[in-house]
Amino acid sequence: MIKVSVVGAKGRMGSHVVDAVNGAQDMELALTLDAGDDLHAITPENTDVVVEFTVPSVTLDNVLTLIGQGVDVVVGTTGWTEDRLEQVRQALAAAPRADQAVFIAPNFAISAVLADYFAKLAAPYFESAEVVELHHPNKVDAPSGTAIHTAQGIAAARQAAGLAPVPDNTETDGGSRGQVVDGIHVHAVRLRGLNAHEEVLMGNAGEQLTIRADSFDRISFMPGVLLAVRKLAEGSHAGLTVGLDRFLDL
Repeated sequence: MIKVSVVGAKGRMGSHVVDAVNGAQDMELALTLDAGDDLHAITPENTDVVVEFTVPSVTLDNVLTLIGQGVDVVVGTTGWTEDRLEQVRQALAAAPRADQAVFIAPNFAISAVLADYFAKLAAPYFESAEVVELHHPNKVDAPSGTAIHTAQGIAAARQAAGLAPVPDNTETDGGSRGQVVDGIHVHAVRLRGLNAHEEVLMGNAGEQLTIRADSFDRISFMPGVLLAVRKLAEGSHAGLTVGLDRFLDL
């Protein structure tokens, strides 16, 4: 049995993780912690893998503390930058265990991971590309980590193919052109009634490709979370891994 502790257990995502772990035949729930609880209660003796679903403002400190505790961590909280990822890498280099692992997923929904993958495949074949992400108004970061990750992947694929920058003659936009991520415009919508949605738009003269992933309920993230827990529990993914696609044999 894989012993799993959940940090952020009372949150919208954390509560689903608790239910998913309780429903998994190969896992048992160890500890459930939330804001104000002492993460030092989590140790290798009582926990194999921690699932961390909190908020961007505290997730880095949580992960660094859990690395110091000698446990593997699956992170679903978004808001990660390259600088923050590098701090995790440095902490892992000095971790109590040489095989210690941290996994960070911009998105745990299989549909979103596949949409991201398909976007990278398509990117070299289109002159234009933009990303639109749509979420519920309670989401605290914008654009979403998923959309940023998608834009970065599109940009890298375009660069590898030697494409010119995306054409855009806009001179003054008043902020309407969204955030530019590695040359790709990313737009964020916050609307009551939505959950988590992403649309990748690609265009050439006379044609357009749309790749869209829709997650209508947070339960859609749970198969990805449990997959990540199982992969880390195998002990063969030391260091930092980013993106569920790394575990899908794509």
